Amino acid sequence: MSLEPINIATLTSSTPKNVADFNQTLPLHIANLTCVRAGKAMPFTREEMSAIDKAPINTPVAVNFMGLTTDEQADRKHHGGPLKAVHQLAPATYEKINAEFSLKVRVGTLGENLTTEAVNGLPEMTESTVCIGDVFEYGDTATSTDDVDNLQLRIVQPRRPCYKINDQIGQFTKVPNIAAWVSKQGISGWYFQVVTDGLINADLPVYLIERPYPFATLEKLWQLANSKEKFDAEVIEPWLAIECLEKSWKVVLRKKIKG
Repeated sequence: MSLEPINIATLTSSTPKNVADFNQTLPLHIANLTCVRAGKAMPFTREEMSAIDKAPINTPVAVNFMGLTTDEQADRKHHGGPLKAVHQLAPATYEKINAEFSLKVRVGTLGENLTTEAVNGLPEMTESTVCIGDVFEYGDTATSTDDVDNLQLRIVQPRRPCYKINDQIGQFTKVPNIAAWVSKQGISGWYFQVVTDGLINADLPVYLIERPYPFATLEKLWQLANSKEKFDAEVIEPWLAIECLEKSWKVVLRKKIKG
């Protein structure tokens, strides 16, 4: 997903073609978890600590408002916290990086907690198919009761690529500025806010249970936020009305309104 010239009609459409398969009666079983990962802060480059390298967890792990209880973030100013509690990255990201730079970077190298696989003929969860405000439930929705709640997560912002992507991949091979390339492609994944605490483990079904903003794909948000253009207020204002969108993105979007 490169930053091509923006089509205003596409950005303002309430039923964009590229997410039509998810715009169905909810709850909708859209994926299965194939891996859950967590990391410990360890010595990294530049005499810093980092937990960017995540390892698979083979048993159920508790998730609360700060994220997976076994996961760590070394730089708590820029990573972790209630609005960056859990991170997901599409496996296709690695396929694109490896194809572009002739590498063999493995899934889990870039700090994601969750990996999913599409089911029922639906598309994969990617920046072009998920939206700000989407709420996902992990586990059979029929088993969630007043006594036992399944984990629920809400998408609240994309992930901004940083220099640690370069340092992490650069530990193994000398490559160009991959973080800048990833940013241009808009394939950095997304962060969740925890709606309902619960347990999570691989092989759980993933249900989309709420989609209040079907126009608000991560792809479109990334294009708007990184565009050199400015837009009519009617293009930007629907995004500013999204209560759960993390405020720094609204600051960026307000600056995109034509004066």
